[in-house]
Amino acid sequence: MNVADLIRTRVQIYAISEQMTAHEAARYFRERQVRAAGVLDSAGKLVGVLSQSDISDKVAAENKSAEIRVAEIMTRELVTVSPELALDECLRRMEKHGIFHLLVVDSQGVYRGMISVTDLLEIIASDQKARADMLESFLYPQR
Repeated sequence: MNVADLIRTRVQIYAISEQMTAHEAARYFRERQVRAAGVLDSAGKLVGVLSQSDISDKVAAENKSAEIRVAEIMTRELVTVSPELALDECLRRMEKHGIFHLLVVDSQGVYRGMISVTDLLEIIASDQKARADMLESFLYPQR
């Protein structure tokens, strides 16, 4: 399974403008029940990523105004993956970089969404359950 398989059925791509305030971004996250989003410039190009922890660490913990622009607090060093990348490699990249989200960018450089460690863990758990069920049916066939 690859990234494209995971994001294929998603209806919405979560993205915010670099011109939004931290307050607006926090409301965006709360209303959509997400923890992070890609940050786009005025031309729609991916230029950063913002997470709830960025807002907590860079605004609240430093007692900065909630009116600070996303562009001032977003992470600019992006870890991106292509839709063709295998999911096990995504998990390795998250572990290597100590992050919980990966930005998906296609071959034309277009932002296609984000995958989270939760997405990957749900797939791993589902796969393991399917394997266990198959083994159980082999060991204990219906009589």
